[in-house]
Amino acid sequence: MKSLKNVIFLLLADIIWGAAFVAQRTGGDVVGAYSFNCIRSLIGFLVLIPVILIMGKRETGATKRSDRRTLLVGGILCGVALAFASNLQQLGITLGSSVGKAGFLTACYILIVPILGLFLHKKCGWNVALGVLLAMIGLYFLCMKSGGFSLEKSDVLLLLCAFAFAVQILAIDYFAPKVNPVSLSCVEFLVCGVLSAIPMFAVDMGHSREGIVLWAQNLTTWDAWIPILYAGVCSCGIGYTCQIMGQRNFNPTVASLIMSLESAFSVLFGWLLLQESLSRRELMGVLLVFAAIIVAQIPARKKLL
Repeated sequence: MKSLKNVIFLLLADIIWGAAFVAQRTGGDVVGAYSFNCIRSLIGFLVLIPVILIMGKRETGATKRSDRRTLLVGGILCGVALAFASNLQQLGITLGSSVGKAGFLTACYILIVPILGLFLHKKCGWNVALGVLLAMIGLYFLCMKSGGFSLEKSDVLLLLCAFAFAVQILAIDYFAPKVNPVSLSCVEFLVCGVLSAIPMFAVDMGHSREGIVLWAQNLTTWDAWIPILYAGVCSCGIGYTCQIMGQRNFNPTVASLIMSLESAFSVLFGWLLLQESLSRRELMGVLLVFAAIIVAQIPARKKLL
C-alpha cells in the first residue's frame, strides 16, 4: 500500500506536468514566452511558501549559517539552469512545436543526465548506451524532415532545453540532500522568475508604446491567466510537491521511470485538448524515444567506461 501511494503521487505529477504543455502553448501564444515563464515561476514561488509551512519544513532561527548559504547558492544555480531550460522549452513550443513532440524531446534529459554524469566520474551501463542509440534513431524520425537532414528551429531549442534540464537535475541531485528540497525549489523558482523578467521587458513588451499597451491588454485576459495560473499553481506548486511525496522512501530508478511518463501525457493532452496529431513518421520517432527512456532506466550490473 505504501508503494502504491508513491506511484499515485508520481503519476499525479506526470498528469499535471503533461497537461502543462497545453497551458504553455495557449498561454505563451497570448503573452509571450518570457512573460509566461516569469509570471508562472513567481506564482510557483508564492505557492511553495505555504507548502513549506504545511509540511513543517520552515527554516528556523537555529538553522546554521552554512546551511542557509548552501540553500542560497544551490537555489541560484538551480534557478539559472531552470531559467535557461524553461525559456528554451517555451520558445520551442511558441515557435510551433506540438505539445506532444515538445514533451518527448524534453524527456531526452533522462538520457543526457547519465552522459553528463561521466564527466563527474559516474560510469553508465550498457542500457544507457543502447538508450542513446535508440534516441538518436527516434529523434531522426521525430525531428528531421522526410528525405533531409535539416532540423526545425523549434527542435533545436527543445534539444537545448533537454540539455539545460539535465544540468538542472544534476544540480538538484547535488544540493537537495544538503538542504530542504522544498525550500530549494522555492528559491529556484524565484531566481527563474527574476531572470525571465529581463527578456520579458526587453522582448515581449517591445520598445514602443503601442507594444507595451498591447502586452498589458493581453495580460488582462482570461486566455492568459488561466494557463498561467495552471502552470504556476498546479505545475510548479502541486506537481513538485507530489514529486517529493512520491519519491519518499521509494526506489529512485522506478521513480524516474514513472516520471518519464510525463511525455506520454503531453501527447495525450495535446490530442484531447488541442486536436494535435502526429504523422506515422513522427509517431515512430515518439515510440523509439519512449523506448530509449525506458531502456535507460533499466538497472544494469555491468558498467561501461
